[in-house]
Amino acid sequence: MSKAEKTKQFIIEKTAPIFNTKGYSGTSMSDITNATGLTKGSIYGNFENKDEVAIAAFKYNIKKLQDTFANEIEKQKTFKDKLMVYPRLYSNYYDLKVTSGGCPILNTATEADDTHPILKKNVERALLWWKEKLIYFIEQGILAGEFKAKEINPEQIALTFIAIIEGAVMIAKVTGDFNNLPTIMLSLNKIINDLE
Repeated sequence: MSKAEKTKQFIIEKTAPIFNTKGYSGTSMSDITNATGLTKGSIYGNFENKDEVAIAAFKYNIKKLQDTFANEIEKQKTFKDKLMVYPRLYSNYYDLKVTSGGCPILNTATEADDTHPILKKNVERALLWWKEKLIYFIEQGILAGEFKAKEINPEQIALTFIAIIEGAVMIAKVTGDFNNLPTIMLSLNKIINDLE
């Protein structure tokens, strides 16, 4: 990595938790300079504007989230067990401390849906990637003979899966009651078990 690339990476790593906690609108240039210890000129020497920093921070947070789940999924032998990683890890999502401030998909989607089209597009890409991953596991589970339930619609299950997880994270965050996560994840366990 060149010095410029290292500086850019440093800025992203230091600002990612701030953007995920305070949001795009709530994060000021002062927050960015305070977190990095760099001047405004240094920030703008590495990024064109705050938008570029925010997008890079979102991508960084998403990659951390995806990597955490991918590492656990890789350890599993069956497609059912791969799917079960999601309710298991999301039951204790806030204890995982993958990203400060909670789920970057939920946080960024609720803020960017009407105000920031570029960030919204990045959230959409992350959701579609997640949906395709889930569809793949379900379809492979069917091919492997693990899932035998009649009339399995992989896309419908994947979208329901995501909706339950993001809804659970939102409920836990808003109420401050993180016991809601394992309770709601029991429903996801049931959906997975019902595929057999």
